[in-house]
Amino acid sequence: MAQPELKRGLANRHVQLIAIGGTIGTGLFLGSGKAIQQAGPSIMITYLIVGIAVFFVMRALGELLLSKAGYQSFTDIAEDYLGPRAAFITGWTYWFCWIMTAMADVIAVGVYVQYWFDIPQWVPAIICLIILLGLNLLTVKNFGELEFWFALIKVITILALIGIGLILLVIGFKTDAGSVTIRNLWEHGGIFPNGFSGFLFSFQMVVFAYVGVELVGVSAAETSNPEKNIPSAINKIPLRILFFYVGALFVLLCINPWTQLNPSESPFVKTFTLVGIPIAAGIINFVVLTSAASACNSGMFSTSRILYNLSKNRQASSHFGKLNKNHVPGNSLFISTLVISVGALLSKLIPGQAFGIVTTISAICFIWVWGVILVCHIKYKKTQPELQAKSKFKAPFTPAINYAVLILFAVILIIMLIAAETRPALLFTPLWFVLLFILYSIGSKKRKNPHDKSMINT
Repeated sequence: MAQPELKRGLANRHVQLIAIGGTIGTGLFLGSGKAIQQAGPSIMITYLIVGIAVFFVMRALGELLLSKAGYQSFTDIAEDYLGPRAAFITGWTYWFCWIMTAMADVIAVGVYVQYWFDIPQWVPAIICLIILLGLNLLTVKNFGELEFWFALIKVITILALIGIGLILLVIGFKTDAGSVTIRNLWEHGGIFPNGFSGFLFSFQMVVFAYVGVELVGVSAAETSNPEKNIPSAINKIPLRILFFYVGALFVLLCINPWTQLNPSESPFVKTFTLVGIPIAAGIINFVVLTSAASACNSGMFSTSRILYNLSKNRQASSHFGKLNKNHVPGNSLFISTLVISVGALLSKLIPGQAFGIVTTISAICFIWVWGVILVCHIKYKKTQPELQAKSKFKAPFTPAINYAVLILFAVILIIMLIAAETRPALLFTPLWFVLLFILYSIGSKKRKNPHDKSMINT
């Protein structure tokens, strides 16, 4: 009897909005306030640099995914080019960093709901998880529809901000913070008001702002026309980076001198308040709430598919490889959601610190995943010249650009080690890789046992 497979239920509009929604989230709406405090107006340069690097990672991933019809995610690619150990570590690391990200976002959901209702944070957090779990258990199309509408809300908000900001800039509008002018970019200490070190220390939050862009790759197995939809989504990333990130920050900093922004608040709330929209705080609170729910939804989707693929590759329990009648990996969804719910507990145990710690760990782990994609592409080009010659979606400037981006990632990790705020998380994260190495070694011994059918039975 044929085994059920993941259903290709994502249309082009879903893939396009997943690509947009994956790069617009808590890192931009909330994290940008802290990043602006560190870097000042030079934060736009940071977003541009990391955005360009991520684009080349995605071009490498896109070419690899389309080079072989059987690829369902980049863990399959890692197994082919770096071996089963690398696939095991990368797959579980990707699961782990999305778990961390989803934990942060489910905590944020509880905080945002408290704006309207005076209830404990964990209550709306758990309710949100239950609703998202129920919808994701039905069909993959539900995930696509949720992300479509979540992303649409975020896009409309940024479009409104940029549109209003440009109008105010042209007419020379005055706010309580002063005139809306391009001179705000350099009249408050210059482009680099905190020196080059402030510019460098902003990279961690900016990296976190881009996590999720590779969801286009995770959704490849469930895309109805990957040969068309994946290249289309990836090629539009540069325009989205310029518009949604650099464009939004340009408008924010023209309306608000960077010195007027509170790092603990969303600069978007501040901006809409200054331009005189009376219900601005409520509007933006709703937007960041949907943004957090969107990120949590993406986390549930990606972690469940990673567990599914690990199971199919005999690197996780066979229970995670079972699909329900709707062709959705239900067991993987349940366990991922259960672990994500620990985020509510973390907010109670380490209030004020949980978000920063988990986002730093997430950024570090994403750098690992992106690095693996680049290394796999380098090996692909060296070992599969005939396959690469036939590619209809060749990554540009390779392999030189791959090495350049890898060097950038290494520099960012060094910066995280130097910065006191991110150093503890950076020093903790290697323990995760040591644990995976040990688990893989144990699993390899079990695999040699002919009576054992899986690498890990837990």
